This record gives sequence, C-alpha cells and structure tokens, in this order.
Amino acid sequence: MTPLPTNLRPRTLEEALDIIQQLLARMAELEERLRQSSQNSSRPPSSDAPAGRRFPPRPPSGRRPGGQPGHEGQQRLLLPEAAVDLIVPVKPPRCPRCAAPLRGVDPTPRRHQVTEVPPVRPHVTEYQLHTLACARCGTATAATLPAGVPRGAFGPRLAATVAVCTGVYHLSRRTTVGVMADLFGVDLALGSVSACEQAVSAAVAAPVAEAHGYVQQQEVIHVDETGWRQGRQRAWLWVMGSAWATVFLIHARRSTAAARCLLGSSEALVVSDRWSAYTAWPIEHRQLCWAHLRREWTAFTERGGAAARLGRALLTDTATMFAGWHRVRDGTLARPRFWHAMRPLRRRVERRLRRGAQTTDRKTAATCRDLVKLRTALWTFIDVPGVEPTNNAAERALRPAVLWRRGSFGTHSAAGSRFAERMLTVATTFRQQGRNVVDYVTAAAVAALHKLPPPSLLPQARRPRALRPATV
Repeated sequence: MTPLPTNLRPRTLEEALDIIQQLLARMAELEERLRQSSQNSSRPPSSDAPAGRRFPPRPPSGRRPGGQPGHEGQQRLLLPEAAVDLIVPVKPPRCPRCAAPLRGVDPTPRRHQVTEVPPVRPHVTEYQLHTLACARCGTATAATLPAGVPRGAFGPRLAATVAVCTGVYHLSRRTTVGVMADLFGVDLALGSVSACEQAVSAAVAAPVAEAHGYVQQQEVIHVDETGWRQGRQRAWLWVMGSAWATVFLIHARRSTAAARCLLGSSEALVVSDRWSAYTAWPIEHRQLCWAHLRREWTAFTERGGAAARLGRALLTDTATMFAGWHRVRDGTLARPRFWHAMRPLRRRVERRLRRGAQTTDRKTAATCRDLVKLRTALWTFIDVPGVEPTNNAAERALRPAVLWRRGSFGTHSAAGSRFAERMLTVATTFRQQGRNVVDYVTAAAVAALHKLPPPSLLPQARRPRALRPATV
C-alpha cells in the first residue's frame, strides 16, 4: 500500500501536488480494498457483506418450479426380501362388494417397507479380576486383563463413534457428550472425548502417512491452503489432493518450506493459485487456477481506464476458453481441435498481459508482469490430459475444514492439530472412494487394540469421485 506522506507541510506548489498524488493513490487503494469480494479477489463468499452480494442475472426460462415433464423422479429402492428383518402378510378379509370371505395368495403383492432404528442400548462387559493366594506358599497373584481388552472404559467402536462425531461431522465436544447420552445411553466426560480422539488419532497415523506418500507419487495433484489457529498462534491448513486420496497438513507457516513439507520431493504436476510458496516448483510442472484469474480480471474492470478495458477483454477470452474446455470435458470437442483453437487465444491473452504490464495502474501492471513470467503455467491443461484449468477440487476439499474452523476456532494443541488433519484426510479420502468412515475408523481402532497393522486408506478398485469437472 502507498505509504502516507511524511511531509504534511509543503512549502511549494510542487510539494503540495506530490502530497495530493500520494493521498489520492492511497485513497484509491483503500477504496479498492473496500470493494473486494469473492467475485474479484480470493476472499471466500461467506465474507461478502449481505448488501454487497451480487448474483449474475439469469434470463427467465419459462419453466414452472419443481420437476419438469419427462424428469425421472427419485424414489427409495426396496430391499430384497432376504435383507428384510420381518415380513408381515396383509390380506383383505372379505369382498367389499358382497362380503364373501377371501382366500388365496397374491403371487405379486404390493410391497411396502418401513425402516426403523431400534432403541440403542450400550453393551457393557465387566471383567472381574481376582487375586488368589497360593495354597502352597501363600503368594498372592492378581489376574490381568486378557489380550485385546481395552485398558480404558470404552471399546474401539465407541471411541471411533466419538472421533467421527467431532472429526468428521465437526460437532463440539460438549455436543458430542449430549449425542452419546441421548442416542446411545453412554455418559461421557469432556476429558473422555479428548481421550477417544487421541486414541483414534494414533490408530490412523500410519495409514495417513501412507496416503501422504501415495498422493505425492500421483501425476497430477491439487494444492491449496487456508488460515487456521493452533492455540493462540496463527497457523495454516494445507491440502493436497489427487483423484483417489486427499491429505491435510497443519503448519505454522504459509511458506515454501511448508509447501515442501506437504509436497516433499514429488515430481507431480501441481495445480494451484499464484501464491509465491509454489514458485520453487518448475514452471513446466504447474497449472495456474483460471477461476482465480477470472477474479483478477474482474478486479481489473473495477479500476477504470485502461485496466478496466484490459479486464473486460480478458474476461471475454476466459469465457471463450471455458466454453471450449467444457466441450472437451463433455466429449463433444476432440482435444486436437481444442488445442488448435486455443493457439490464437493463447497468443492474444499473452499479448494483452504484456500490454497490461506497461499500464499506469501499479497493481494491474504488477499482476500482469507476474503472469507474463508464469505464462507457461497458464496453458498446461491444454497439452496434458487429466489436468483441470481450475483448482476447484482443492477448494472443495477445504470447505468442510473451514466450517470446522469457524465452529471450533481451530485447535488448541499440536495433538489436536494432528487429530484434525488425520480425520480430515480420512473423511475426504473416503468420500472420494465411496467407503464407510465409521467402519474404517472402528477397524483401525480394533487393529491398534490388538497391536495389528492398521487397514489402509489407499483406494480399492472403485471409481474416484473427487476431481469433478471444473465449473466456472
């Protein structure tokens, strides 16, 4: 930001004009900061003021609200009879017309199923440890718990349920205490919730480390970061995602060193924003997020003059690019034709950026100069199949974590941060793979109890669900 002038008592007209120019520049920067929103900066939509939220107008479609003609309705599928707990045959007793008794069996009766949750009652096992004296020598011997019996008061499924409540569904510890009492009839103290969290955190530590190495070895990974708090200290939550798995890391810094902790020695192609921490990676192995760039172009248009004209032109080019990309994604445009269609657009965008680097608006010129240096990373998605032009996948992965941060104000200790990043990794990865989180966390807790290798987070033979097509 332009500094305030130090000399506020000019002696000449030239000095007065210089002070005025500095003050005008600072005022323009402050006004631009006030105009910032999720549409023209990296701020999240939730930070927009209600009065300032702008939604692009949509032309009327002429359709009535609700389901449209020809739309296939959604309905609950019936379970097969073999999976039903109880079958109750219901037969009409008499004919409604003549009152004669009805007999026989309908070979295809209309089926109606009612699903109910039975009352849950905790299963309590008491181990009575006897101390016996030897009849021969009088030595007293106390029994010990059998192998595989928890030393604490709670079993692995209960600990897993508590950890899923706080670490996956992001309930507060006090709310979790209420849920366990109301739904399961289990009385917990707040300290017991923390103990369950740490037990589960230790149980999934090795699988999370394995998943971290797995993602680093993928060909394309999406990376992003957002603010976090650990105790009273500022921290950062980093995410690194691939098609099959996503891992999280809470680090004290938003720096290249922190990015290296996340990415390691990975040679993957990294999709990210323009944050300087990623400049250590080869430009040929990067793809910049065009959703971020579109917000930059919008900010250009709000500065007026040459910057506004440049922003409008770049927004038009971006819309053209995404229209072609969506056709490639949908299979209606062959990639070679898309590649040829993008060649003139690529030259046009880079020419506009070079001109923008010479504009008199300092912020616009600085952004354009930076993008000219990074221009190779603008177009990687055109040449490399499997690369998206946006970083939406990483941003989607961060949204549940942001909601957790707002409800809990971050974590209070390093142990809490490890629990948060591990549970976020497990939950996000299993959403991608379509696997059950509670069953996995329970299995990991059981394995830790019996000192067995934990189950892996790595993908099974299923279709990934993480990297959905970019929507801009």
